[in-house]
Amino acid sequence: MNEIHQNKINFYQVTDSDDQQRLDNLLLKLLKGVPKSHIYRIIRQGEVRVNKARAKVSDKVSLNDLVRIPPIRIAQANPTAHIPAASFPVIFEDDYYLIINKPDGVACHGGSGVSFGIIEQVRQTKQYKFLELVHRLDKETSGILILAKKRLALVQLQELIKERRMFKEYYALTLGTWLDNKRNLKAPILKYLNADGERRVRIDKLEGKLAHTIFSVVKRFKHFTLVN
Repeated sequence: MNEIHQNKINFYQVTDSDDQQRLDNLLLKLLKGVPKSHIYRIIRQGEVRVNKARAKVSDKVSLNDLVRIPPIRIAQANPTAHIPAASFPVIFEDDYYLIINKPDGVACHGGSGVSFGIIEQVRQTKQYKFLELVHRLDKETSGILILAKKRLALVQLQELIKERRMFKEYYALTLGTWLDNKRNLKAPILKYLNADGERRVRIDKLEGKLAHTIFSVVKRFKHFTLVN
C-alpha cells in the first residue's frame, strides 16, 4: 500500500490515477499540509528521486515509477487539519469535467500558506471518485475553473493548454477612465516564486523578458474602466 509517513523516507509507486501527473502536483497530493515552497525545495535539492534519478518540478511521472520522498520535518505539516466540504456554483458538468465559478479570495488548493483549497473541499463532498485541477487561478482571482473527473480527461486538456491550443480571456476592472479604446503596453516581465511557492511576475528592467500586452476597453463607468 502506498502509505506516506512524513517522518521517514518513503518509496511511492505511481498508480494508474497518478499517471502523467506533474511531480510537484503528485507530492502536493501525497504530503497533505506541506507548503508548496518546501516541496519545490526538496525537489530542486535532489532529495526527491524518480527511479533513482534527480527530477524537475515540472517532470511528469508514469505508471509504476518509483518516487523517493525524503523525511518531511516541518512545523507547518498538519495532515489531520479539518477540511470542510463545500460546493461552488456549477457552470457545466458531464462525465468528464466539472466546471465551476471560482470566487475571489479562495485558493485552488492547499499548501500555499493555507491548509486547504477548492479541490480539497469539493473532494470532501464524496461525490467524485477522481477529481483533479486542470489548471489554477490565483487566490484573489475569480473566474472559470475546470476540474477533471477522469485521468484521461485531465491529461488531454492539459496537453491542449501546454500546446497553447486553448484560448484564455481575462478581464480587469481598473481605477479611472481610459480615454483610448485600445492600449499597447511593452515592459520587461520577470517571473519568480514568492516565499509560499506561488508564481508571481514583476517589471524588472535588468532580468525581465520583454512582454507585449494589448488592453481593449470593454465598458466605461464613472470612476472605473473594464478592460480585457
